[in-house]
Formats: sequence, C-alpha cells, structure tokens
Amino acid sequence: MKKPELMSPIRDWASLEACRNYADAVYFGVNDLSLRARAGIRIKDISLFVKTCHDYGIKAYLTLNSVVYNNDLVKAEKIVREAKKAKIDALIVWDFAVVEIARKHEVPFIVSTQANVSNWKAALFWKKLGAKRIVLAREMNLKQIKELKKKVKIEIETFVHGAMCLAISGRCILSSYLYSKSSNCGYCAQPCRKQWLLSDDEGNTLVNEGKYFLSAKDLCMIEYIPQLIKSGIDAFKIEGRRRDPRYIAVASKCYREAIDAYFDKTFTEEKVKRWKQELASVYNRGFSTGFYFSVPGREGIGFDKADNASTLKKIYIGDIVHFYPQIRVASLELKHRGIKQGERIVVEGEKTFIEQEVSSIHLKGKEVKKAGKGEEAGIRIEGKAKKGDKVFALKSS
Repeated sequence: MKKPELMSPIRDWASLEACRNYADAVYFGVNDLSLRARAGIRIKDISLFVKTCHDYGIKAYLTLNSVVYNNDLVKAEKIVREAKKAKIDALIVWDFAVVEIARKHEVPFIVSTQANVSNWKAALFWKKLGAKRIVLAREMNLKQIKELKKKVKIEIETFVHGAMCLAISGRCILSSYLYSKSSNCGYCAQPCRKQWLLSDDEGNTLVNEGKYFLSAKDLCMIEYIPQLIKSGIDAFKIEGRRRDPRYIAVASKCYREAIDAYFDKTFTEEKVKRWKQELASVYNRGFSTGFYFSVPGREGIGFDKADNASTLKKIYIGDIVHFYPQIRVASLELKHRGIKQGERIVVEGEKTFIEQEVSSIHLKGKEVKKAGKGEEAGIRIEGKAKKGDKVFALKSS
C-alpha cells in the first residue's frame, strides 16, 4: 500500500522552514487569485521558492483558486507562465479559464475543492479534461470517498485538519454581502465567527447568551488516519495558510508521525492522545470529524468560543539584534518581558522558524539563570537565526 502524500500549507518562507522535515508537499499562493490573498509568496520569488522546496525534497503546488473575472485573465496567464518557468509540480485550480491556460502551457493541474467535486461522474469529467488529482468536496463522507475512488482511477486528495467553512466548499457570500470583502477572492472577513442574534418577523429577539451559532469547529482526523489510508486517499491536506509557522510545524509533525506509525505498525491510542494534545497546543477552534462519518450537528459547532482555543499562547519577548553563526548565539533585546533558563521559546522571522528550550543565558559575559525586560542577553540558538527575528515564549493559556 502506497503512503499518502502529506501536504502542508504555506503562509510565507518561515512556514516552509517549519514543515520541511515533515511534509511531502506544500501548497502556496501568491498575492493574486488565491483564496488566501494576504498569505503567500511574491510572484517574483516563485522560482526561488520552488527550487528551495525541491532542494528539500518537497513538491510545490501553486493555488490559483479564486474567482477569476475578465480583467484577471492576463494576470492568471502571467502567474501560470511564472509557475511553469519555476518547474512547479502542479497548479491547484477550478475556474475553466485557468484550466484552459494551464492546459495551453502544459502545466499539470489539480482540481481545487472549490469545484465541489462530490460524485464519481464529476471526477471522471475532470479526469477526461486532464486533471492529475482532485481535491474532493469537504462535504463528502468516507463511504462516498471510497465509492468514488473505486469508480474513477485518479488521485484524490482530502483535508484532514484545519478550519471548516459553513458554506459548501467555502463558497460563501456573507463576507462580501456584509463587508464588501469577498471570501471567493481571498478576503474573507469571517462573519460566521461573530455572535449572531436570532429574531422573528415580529421583532422578537432570542437572547444568544454569548453563543456562536455559526462557528464551525476545526477538522481533526489524527485518530482516524488508519481508516483514511485504507480508503485509498492519495494525499492528506492540512488547512491553514493564514496560520502561524508553529501551527504548521506541529500539525505537519503530528500527521507525519501518524502516517509513519500506521505503516510501521506502531499506531497506538497512547500516541493518538499525545498527538491530540500537541494539536490542541496550537491555533484551533475545538475539533470535530467534519463530514467524514455523518453530517455534523451540534457537535460540529463551537458554541462557546469562536477564537483561538489553543492550550499554549505565544508571548512576545523581544527581537534578535545580532546573531553569531559560528557559536550559534543570538543577542536578544528583551523589549516586552524577561527570559529565564528552561523556558520554551519560538524564534520567527521572514525565513526563520525555530522552537527550542532556553539552555543558557549570558549577561555582560556571565552566565545567569534569567534576564529582565530592558536588558540585552545572549542566548544559544538551535538553528540559524537572523537580525530582526522575533522571539516568543510559550506559556500555558
């Protein structure tokens, strides 16, 4: 049985560093024509980014999955040309104009979940059009996925972790209607995460008691990885191109370990418990199994909290003002708070992601146990940092 490909989301260069040891592939967008318009790689950097992925042994997929209007067609063609020049592994698309552009330039393409492929005949249609893979609609259950896979010999990809949208395959108009920010063009303002009131045509309003009626919990399928592998799914996708590098690192690590554990025959309930604890430590809105086993009811809605429910929070400490690569020591300006030995920290920058424990602190040439706000301390770094990188402490929430 072939191992499914693990695909991680990319917000920026630091995200790649966060998942490089775990992911088989990454998916990313540029600033235009992507459903995460505020997260992505600059068009001029596509070639360097793809080359870096390939140097790491990772496949790179470029998303071009927003709504495309007449005035976007020239832009779409430019992006496809740049992607081909960069030797992209595939584009993730669904608009027929973009599909035609991809075919014209002979760039492999994957059908985005935005196409809402939820039956085998639709999958067969896309296969005949030349698609190498289909990202199935998140509304399909596991039985339907198995049936589709048996009917059509094509690679299928499904989401296994991350945010769920209240609308079918994310095609929501609430944000556009209320805030003039189109979710289908990458600018969702997430009105579903607000505290909505219910009222009738007589003006009576139901007290919501601080509940969130429309906020879907995040998908988490870590404990069901064996069932998903057996179903024949070819690629497991982690959602989260807007989330921070630590989320991407932890989610990628947990699902990498779960997939490998299944094939090593070491998949246990104890490991599942640990993975779920780790996943709960990064951004989440509570967990559910989405549509995999049934249509979600009350258990799929996070009534009590629409924002981050993670068990750990990142607290800003300060900035690195100098890094000495020969001895792997950083000079840290403690702008916001102090630091002490044994603390767990995260170092983040444009192309930096390091999570580690503080093993040593030096002040004015002497080793100390802690340093206070306003001081400049030397700390050992377990990786390569840069001037301007920010340092955060991880604390229980």
